[in-house]
Amino acid sequence: MTNPASDIAFTPAVKAAQEARGSRHIYKRMEEGRGWRRLVDERLAAFIGERDSFYLATANAEGQPYIQHRGGPKGFLKILDEKTLAFADYSGNRQYISLGNLSENPKAYIFLMDYAHRQRIKLWGTAKVVEGDEALIEQVMDKDYGAIPERVILFTIEAWDINCPQHIPQRFSLEELAPVIGKLKARVSELEAELTALKTA
Repeated sequence: MTNPASDIAFTPAVKAAQEARGSRHIYKRMEEGRGWRRLVDERLAAFIGERDSFYLATANAEGQPYIQHRGGPKGFLKILDEKTLAFADYSGNRQYISLGNLSENPKAYIFLMDYAHRQRIKLWGTAKVVEGDEALIEQVMDKDYGAIPERVILFTIEAWDINCPQHIPQRFSLEELAPVIGKLKARVSELEAELTALKTA
């Protein structure tokens, strides 16, 4: 029998902590039901397509963790197939911590956040750095984005899950607020015109 996908995070130590604190039965029921997913489905694809940033977590051979923010135009994290994601690695501060970590420990984690709708998706898997593959860079590079791609990072999904919205603060980007601000500005202009007309009369 295949172990549930959530076992990638729910190690024996985690399950023991759940048992001791009274939540193991909840997650055992989840594992016996649909559980966590292993493949990209329509919901995950739609969620990824709307993201303009995410966090990539890696760790070195000694287990020292590192989290790096990745940003770009919406949909810059590409779906290559039902288990593989990819993104262009642009020229940056040249610390290369993620690249160094991946050279000795392929385990990785992607954290996707949607503040406006208070949703988050977590992906566990492995990642590898692909250098010198111009065709792959061309495939994942966003043509209108003014950045220099140096390589591609491929992420193979082993499990993913959707978190509950609890404790997620609701925030909006300028792009998301633009239509609302536009309507408010138009209404202010209307009211100013009416006020001017009243004063003139």
